[in-house]
Amino acid sequence: MSDAAFSIRQGAHAGEILMSGRLDASQCDAALAFLNAVKQPEVIDLAGLDYIASAGLRVILMTVKRCNAQGSGVRLINVCAPIYDIFHYAGFDQILDISRAAN
Repeated sequence: MSDAAFSIRQGAHAGEILMSGRLDASQCDAALAFLNAVKQPEVIDLAGLDYIASAGLRVILMTVKRCNAQGSGVRLINVCAPIYDIFHYAGFDQILDISRAAN
């Protein structure tokens, strides 16, 4: 696991968000503010995400719920196995559109 700082930014395409590093409780307010400023996020690429805390799961869930209420959806892509396991154990794989990273 890396000690990389958390980073969130707009991707190359409209509606694409890239996350990397560690989404822990100290980063969640900034991450939620960033995601709320994006009108319609369509894809959140988690390829660079090393760690997600329960507070980070809340950020993802709140973003997906907001988008669903607006009539759009959000896909989580390139989710590595350890992060996917966290989503799975929390039951989020049953309610979110999650694509695992290619091994």
